[in-house]
Amino acid sequence: MVFVIDVGNTNIIMGVFDGNDLKAKFTLTTQVNRSSDEFGLYIVDLLKLKGIDKEDINTVAISSVVPRVNYSLSLGISKYLGLTPISIGVGTKTGIKIPIPNPKEVGADRVADAVGAYEIYGGPVLVADFGSANKYDLITEDGSLIAAVTSPGLKMSAKAMWSGTAKLPEVEIALPNTILAKDTVTSMQAGLVFGCIGATEYIIKRMLKEADIEKCTVVATGGLGRIIASNTDVIDIYDPDLLLKGLKFIADKNKNMNS
Repeated sequence: MVFVIDVGNTNIIMGVFDGNDLKAKFTLTTQVNRSSDEFGLYIVDLLKLKGIDKEDINTVAISSVVPRVNYSLSLGISKYLGLTPISIGVGTKTGIKIPIPNPKEVGADRVADAVGAYEIYGGPVLVADFGSANKYDLITEDGSLIAAVTSPGLKMSAKAMWSGTAKLPEVEIALPNTILAKDTVTSMQAGLVFGCIGATEYIIKRMLKEADIEKCTVVATGGLGRIIASNTDVIDIYDPDLLLKGLKFIADKNKNMNS
């Protein structure tokens, strides 16, 4: 089995694959002060709860955008699973080309998303990942990640609005029934969600226009991706596990690194 881990700014999402089947998925909050033993014990206990024997895991792959977590997490895996994890970075085989001036600037999460989308849906494909930040990545027919756009995520925008004003309350991020809001809460929800939908539509259309790509599969992912994908015609597919699938494909290409 292949154990994959995505360390994001808000959550650490983990998945276990048996072949190409995602057998288990679980989430921890991202905390930079966890020790290697805490990580190891959490992982072993979560695997047990999902009915997975740690001895059946032969490969571990990690993508991380939080460097301060990496050492303790990797050491915990080494101590409790007896495996050296593959850390997605420079030198990792991915099958994706990154023809930009500084490929090191592309986050491991974006690379994993790109690999998952390209392997499953082919190219050209555009990934819209809605998380702490909204990320839009365009992969061409030959597997080149040629453009990446980043904007504030819904939660980030919401927090900025209510923390930066004296009278606006903290609200649930939800799609109101109408954009014609008549109270403060739905007014904020309408601005946040419909605003994100509008920005998403414009960004995707502008990226494809400037890249001179007429036909392209657009795949949404990320925790808040479903609410956006279900309310716009520019997104073709919502795949909540795209990043984990991409990590699994990368792990398969680099299994010799675990030995």
